Amino acid sequence: MTTSGLPPLTWLRAFEATARHLSFTRAAVELNLTQSAVSQHVRSLESFLGRDLFVRKPRALELTEDGANYVPSLREAFDLITSGTRAFTGGDRGRNMTLQCNMAFSVFWLAPRLRRLYAAYPWLVLNIVTPIWDPERHAANATVEIRFGRSEEMSAAMIRLASERFFPVCAPDCCNGDIDLQSATLFDCAGVTGTWGNWFKTQGKRFVRDGEINLTSTFVIAITAALNGAGITMAHDSLVSDLLEKGDLVRPFRHTAPLSEGYFLLPPSPHARTPASDAFLDWIEKETSNLSPRRG
Repeated sequence: MTTSGLPPLTWLRAFEATARHLSFTRAAVELNLTQSAVSQHVRSLESFLGRDLFVRKPRALELTEDGANYVPSLREAFDLITSGTRAFTGGDRGRNMTLQCNMAFSVFWLAPRLRRLYAAYPWLVLNIVTPIWDPERHAANATVEIRFGRSEEMSAAMIRLASERFFPVCAPDCCNGDIDLQSATLFDCAGVTGTWGNWFKTQGKRFVRDGEINLTSTFVIAITAALNGAGITMAHDSLVSDLLEKGDLVRPFRHTAPLSEGYFLLPPSPHARTPASDAFLDWIEKETSNLSPRRG
């Protein structure tokens, strides 16, 4: 049988996941698709095969006899593809993984902790990718993804690592210790809600220097500028906790405010899990367990 006589892989994956969960909704979460997309993939496969694979009840799914007979051969085929791919790549997929990670989180939170990761898993090999714009373009090639944004922008499969609070930070000797927000050089990161204007608003105050704020495309630039005494920047817990603890940065004001955005982790689907991804997920869960309480 030629490949032209095979249904698309997306249909087969949708059917196998739905058969395992007996739920379009849970299959959609696993595959990072919408429920309607999974349902449509399964209907397309049924049309291709010319037979029903599920009995659709008001609140449940059941495999038909044809569906139950099709599942084992499909799973065997997936297992064969997986083992063949691992053999083709020299068996390294078990210890190699690609992590797509937010730039600032990679620099200020992840990189300082990699020593502990490799001490726990010395065999692990990471490929860390940090796109600033259009993360969707590269996400499909990543084993695990850590993305910054608001919960409503994330899929149901993504896990929030911690709740964040935002506040100003600067170098210890900034402005020679005499902080005047009417004249100091200020930095914001573009495209986030943790801004100077919102920080003032959470105190019931109005900020009058909106047009005088220096904007950066990533917190890496703003925080590095602050580290080198260029001015004061807004930041949040995960990015500056280590720098504050070491004394490289200080908080010139006590007030903090909850940040709408956060860091979200997207684990691989069960079919894509490897020893490398399992090790990384176990490690990051332990590392983030002492951060601020998680929320959805």
